[in-house]
Amino acid sequence: MIRLTLRLAISLLFLLIAPSQAFEPFRFAVLGDRTGEAQHGVFQEALREAAAEEPAFLLSIGDLIEGLNDDSVESEWAAFDRMLAPFRRYALYMAPGNHDIWSEKSETFFRKYTGRATHYGFDYGPAHVTVLDNSRSDEFPADELTFLEKDLQAHAAQPVKFIVSHRPSWLIHAVLRNPDFAVHRLAKKYGVQVVLAGHVHQMLHIDLDGVSYVSMASSGGHLRLSKKYEDGWFFAYGLVVVSGKAVNFQIKELKPPYGKGRVTTIKDWGAAGLVGGR
Repeated sequence: MIRLTLRLAISLLFLLIAPSQAFEPFRFAVLGDRTGEAQHGVFQEALREAAAEEPAFLLSIGDLIEGLNDDSVESEWAAFDRMLAPFRRYALYMAPGNHDIWSEKSETFFRKYTGRATHYGFDYGPAHVTVLDNSRSDEFPADELTFLEKDLQAHAAQPVKFIVSHRPSWLIHAVLRNPDFAVHRLAKKYGVQVVLAGHVHQMLHIDLDGVSYVSMASSGGHLRLSKKYEDGWFFAYGLVVVSGKAVNFQIKELKPPYGKGRVTTIKDWGAAGLVGGR
């Protein structure tokens, strides 16, 4: 009885002094494509507006330089690096885009100037973000899927998870409501809430089996097709608020002169633009 009471007392004491597993809510900003016929001044404004939110970090879905030319790759990254100078207090995580990596030389300079691998994962509070590299392929290469599974498995205990890549290699499957593809199987297995990409410069959202697939609006790359807001063609950044296991993902159109400052959530968007055209 004495031993049992002592064990109980020790257990209660441990509970009192053990660190709390509760996490403080936090927010981070998502930046869409800067390039692909970059529009003058737009990305800088997206950076300023996103930084004004005081995010925990910035997350880019890629295409940060115009690229595609080995001769100018270093000077372009140096110019981008200077653009970032006023925002150094924010960590910038990025997925490599097809305008960022297209050759071995361009990969070398991506690593040098971003300080990131071409694929990696990181934690912040309760969240884990897996960044994949499909910069040189329309599909996810086999080694990227292998990395994804290992990374999600290693961080399975994190209650909130995001998968990020530049190209939306999942787009056709998601639009056709086909759950039988590798990324979705892994997302479901490990409880991923959001799968995020860019590349097409259009704001789209598809919910498939409770996983939100998001194609991010442009943050500077040219607007295509109708160029209409309701069709998903506008300049914006995203603001993601994580509170416990809850994820709130807002889409913030840039203010004048680059937009009208309209605010929506990803749930307001579908596979063909703004739901209901509102």
